[in-house]
Amino acid sequence: MSHTVGIRQAQKQKTRQALLDAALRLLEDQSLSSVGLREVTRAVGVAPTAFYRHFTGMADLGVALVEEALGSLHATIGEALTEPADEDRIDRTVALVAELVRTSPAHVRFVAREQHGGVAAVRAAIGEQLRRFADEVAAAFAAEPESAGWSGDDLEMLAGMYVDHMVMIASAFLEAGPEGEERVSALARRRLRLVSLGRRHWLD
Repeated sequence: MSHTVGIRQAQKQKTRQALLDAALRLLEDQSLSSVGLREVTRAVGVAPTAFYRHFTGMADLGVALVEEALGSLHATIGEALTEPADEDRIDRTVALVAELVRTSPAHVRFVAREQHGGVAAVRAAIGEQLRRFADEVAAAFAAEPESAGWSGDDLEMLAGMYVDHMVMIASAFLEAGPEGEERVSALARRRLRLVSLGRRHWLD
């Protein structure tokens, strides 16, 4: 009995992932608000009613795509933040974003487009993920000697700037393509160094 349940659960997960993958392909050239549920189920080869065994609607699917795109990055970002030197942290962060765009361009494109898109639940999910990143960056900075005397609001502002830069860097990598990766990386590192320099003199 448990073996049968396990097989059914695995099949359900496989169908769910197929729906996510199909939606992501359809979203290469259009926004989530313009993609229909029937388009997604047709691409997978399942009946539209089967969709509702996995998602309550397209907005729910979009939220799941946000989690798939960003949810697993928190641990990786956390590792980058442990670099003791600003230079190493900047280099590792830029390399991390470049690798993400290189390996998961469709996910990055989806987040970049839907961050200001027409589906409120997805905008909120992206915003929540970015706030989590900012909180993690702020916590890492707060533990450093350079942050002595900083207010909580200022630390949040600094962390928000880093996260905003990461989003901008990802978009720049997407637009530049592989041939422009080194140019984008160099500019991204320079910008983050400028932020880092300003941090050292903020309380002067």
